[in-house]
Amino acid sequence: MAHSPKIDFVGFKDIAPASKGRAAKAGGGTLAVLAGADLSFAPETAKILGAATVLIARAAATAKFKAHSGSALDLLAPEGLPFDRLIVIGTAKKNDKEEAAAPDFVSLGGAIMGRLDGQTKTTLVFDPKDAPADAAAAAADIMLGMRLRAYKFDLYKTKKKDEDKPSVDAHVSIAVADTAAAKRAAKNRDALAEGVTLARTLVNEPPNVLFPAAFADRAKELAKLGIVIDVLGEKELTKLGFRTLLGVGQGSDRESKVVIMRWNGAKNAKAKPVAFIGKGVCFDTGGISIKPAGGMEDMKGDMAGAACVVGLMQALALRKAKVNAIGAIGLVENMPDGKAQRPGDIVKSLSGQTVEIINTDAEGRLVLADVLWYVQDKYKPQFMVNLATLTGAILIALGNEYAGLFSNNDELSTRLSQAGTATGEKVWRMPLGPNYDKLLDSKFADMKHVGGRHAGSITAAQFLQRFVNGVPWAHLDIAGTGMASPASDINQSWGSGWGVRLLDRLVADHYEG
Repeated sequence: MAHSPKIDFVGFKDIAPASKGRAAKAGGGTLAVLAGADLSFAPETAKILGAATVLIARAAATAKFKAHSGSALDLLAPEGLPFDRLIVIGTAKKNDKEEAAAPDFVSLGGAIMGRLDGQTKTTLVFDPKDAPADAAAAAADIMLGMRLRAYKFDLYKTKKKDEDKPSVDAHVSIAVADTAAAKRAAKNRDALAEGVTLARTLVNEPPNVLFPAAFADRAKELAKLGIVIDVLGEKELTKLGFRTLLGVGQGSDRESKVVIMRWNGAKNAKAKPVAFIGKGVCFDTGGISIKPAGGMEDMKGDMAGAACVVGLMQALALRKAKVNAIGAIGLVENMPDGKAQRPGDIVKSLSGQTVEIINTDAEGRLVLADVLWYVQDKYKPQFMVNLATLTGAILIALGNEYAGLFSNNDELSTRLSQAGTATGEKVWRMPLGPNYDKLLDSKFADMKHVGGRHAGSITAAQFLQRFVNGVPWAHLDIAGTGMASPASDINQSWGSGWGVRLLDRLVADHYEG
């Protein structure tokens, strides 16, 4: 599944510089170097390239290569370099707008990995012309981008092309000025890459493999990292009163589950935890309000919110985050059956509030309602952030570029927005308000769970807010980012693992101590 080559860090002195008259060594692999504006090279890179810089300039002129950010000039290694192939990666900004943005070394690492064939040994000289303030962290970000780009999900392909088969010789060495500092910085990035990889794999798995009980079993594997796992089955959920969640799953032969993951990493064991809640609809037919057949196969990804939470908890544990954290996921299948929930049913939630069911295809909010109430009541968290592929309406509003952010707390919203900008997992705050909330009023129950055609993503968030009792809370609608998102420099997979890096950054920047 994951095909990341081994990536390590070496010093500049470990790379043999070019020497006049020496032929390139057979099987010498690939040398990748960074070029700034006007095809300029930093001192260490220029030293390694030697006289090859003249040939590179001639080749660049012929190819009209401008060394703009992410561009590449791919050459046979000139005589004198002990490599077979030379790739020159551009880092220069294209325009003034790019000048205002901080360099994205994670994306640059992904772009570089995209230029490699994955079958050979590669040496990347990380010696950018405009050196970042923290070169070791930037080099570690390059490594993270490479690992994220290398991910493939081909577990169920029995016939693979030779170029798609991972090579045991695949190996990337990143040459840096301070190898010890780069290795230290890389530890957290390795943990993050593992978390994103897990989230992607969960989203990509087929629904006959990853149903609620199987998903719970995957989450239980995190116990080996020191995470305390509690799995609640239907018997326990019925006793506790998770009736809105159980109503969604009652048409399926698969048992619904709730998984609670607890990471206790804070110095003060009694410190209030931070809490993350994920929607885990392992397959969504729409239930009695059944979806059209076209594209229904994509509904295996309707558990991307839960996948993110599991991936995040793994990342926090692997990097031994100094925080107490709760990860909670509600796992169900939404299937049509003689026992399935009907439009018009009235269900009593864990909070005691009654809900009139309007459309059984608006099921995710029913799953989250009970889990949100349970987490805030039992664990008294500092805040709750829930993630869900909740509404098609958010795709109409924001497309695939941003996740919708809804919140009752300005500070939490600001911190999420900042973390989104820093990681590239961007969020856009959407409104909440009493006039939207009125759309959920019901003639027969405390509320109905659908507010009508207009403002669909907002009324879904208003519904969730009714199950938040004074705790700082944010809802991330990731329908456009959690699955089937566009390919990028760091992701070529259908399942993106979106949200793991965002929330890890939120925790690292504000909640560890």
